[in-house]
Amino acid sequence: MKYFFLFLSSILLLTGSKALAQDHPGIIFHESHEVKKKSAPFSDAVEVGNLFFLAGQIGMDHSTRTMVQGGIQAETKQAIMNIKEVLQQHGLTLDHVVKCTVILSSMDNFAAFNEIYASYFTKKPARTTFAANGLARNAMIEIDVIAVKEQ
Repeated sequence: MKYFFLFLSSILLLTGSKALAQDHPGIIFHESHEVKKKSAPFSDAVEVGNLFFLAGQIGMDHSTRTMVQGGIQAETKQAIMNIKEVLQQHGLTLDHVVKCTVILSSMDNFAAFNEIYASYFTKKPARTTFAANGLARNAMIEIDVIAVKEQ
């Protein structure tokens, strides 16, 4: 999330605007389509022009609010399904994704994750992948994306 705000700050600086991102009329902070996430302190998607910045998704089944079982591949599939749901709310698909950031709990899971990832992101968006110690809900993976809506 820190990097997202740095990116928005950069956009505002480049355009010469001194307004805060939340006050800028060209930025839309979309409420979550998930009822239980409406009170979360972040937006599932933020729209800036034709760009959509999605919050990171983990392998949580939102209908039960529990992590899926089955390891890195099951969590990767669920995280991508969660991304697809958010994109669909805005008339987008995985084919609109131009950038992915993937955080793994361990780089030991890279090959197994990549096998599932490659089957969904066939357009091959730009990607950054790294490992971090301690993801939300003890997840094995978190993925955030940037998508472009054609105008």
